Amino acid sequence: MNGLRFVPANEASWDDLQAILTGAAGRCRCQRQRLGDHDWWRMPESERAAILRAETNCDDPRATETIGIVAYDGDEPVAWCAVDRRGVYGRVRGSPVPWQGRDEDPDDESVWAIACVVVRKGHRGEGITYPLIAAAAEHARARGAAAVEGYPMLTDGKKVVWDELSVGPVGPFLAAGFREVTHPTKRRLVMRLDF
Repeated sequence: MNGLRFVPANEASWDDLQAILTGAAGRCRCQRQRLGDHDWWRMPESERAAILRAETNCDDPRATETIGIVAYDGDEPVAWCAVDRRGVYGRVRGSPVPWQGRDEDPDDESVWAIACVVVRKGHRGEGITYPLIAAAAEHARARGAAAVEGYPMLTDGKKVVWDELSVGPVGPFLAAGFREVTHPTKRRLVMRLDF
């Protein structure tokens, strides 16, 4: 790696983001977490892409709103992380998993969530997720978040397919200073970083 740098998605090009979002990520377009399963399954991929493009404001560095960050190794786009106010993620709000054992307003706009992590094929296994999670947390803090959450998966050293691991593994969240809030399922944690 020549030196990773992270930019808000609106400062990245749409073509760069497309280079990262291939395979399952290219079909999802980070909309399953936002829309929830019911609406996501029925929506054509082209509509998911149009929504993501509007949400990221790629190619518009003057935009005041964007929903994530893009990582570059030199000039090459290598990773994407969706991070936004927790309440916009319909799947997070509608699932019982993140809320087990918690009495908290899911729509609290001061709490942000890291909902999706994608490292470009050919760059996986290089440790990019660690600085990516830290940069996503900083992105949220710089935009006024009081806290940021993640919902990573315990891998226990086992190989996990990307579809499952789009939430990220636990290690990068721990390294970025997140703490475990709950352990609602055998393989999923709710982790949080308070600012």
